[in-house]
Amino acid sequence: MVWSGVKGLILGVIVAFPAGAETRHAYLEQVDGTRVEIAEIRFDGPTYEIVMADAVFSDHFLSMRPFKCLTNDQKHWCHLPYPYEIKRDISADLTDLEYDFLFVWKGATEYGINLWNGVYYQLTEVESGYVGTMHELNLDPLGVPPEAGELRPINRADMDPADPDSHWLPRLVIE
Repeated sequence: MVWSGVKGLILGVIVAFPAGAETRHAYLEQVDGTRVEIAEIRFDGPTYEIVMADAVFSDHFLSMRPFKCLTNDQKHWCHLPYPYEIKRDISADLTDLEYDFLFVWKGATEYGINLWNGVYYQLTEVESGYVGTMHELNLDPLGVPPEAGELRPINRADMDPADPDSHWLPRLVIE
């Protein structure tokens, strides 16, 4: 009787944490290196699952929509969950992971939010994980669902590398 309970517990652990599973943490980083942990990412081979760190975000209702934002005296950095299908698979490239970390910034005293102020962290694999450099782009096109089968409507040609010194959180670090 005791053995069957232990056996079930052991099997539960094996299922919950499959071989090869790895947990990493995502941080937004200021120019001075100060970090804010924003998520935990559980990788199982090339697929992953993200759990956002809700406690560091505050709730805001901007432009008739709810947003979770990081705030300081000058800017709000608001997470924009990608609203369409995403595979969460990095076997071919890191685009799915990049889409999970879309943000929009706004001035702290501004009333609404403007998707023109979109933030896209283009990821590069490094020894310790991934580093995302900030690019600016207009995220207004996400208001229209992509064509059937088109899972990646953001055009990299529309992105501009951001000046890190002119933004509050210019880097995304996953390690």
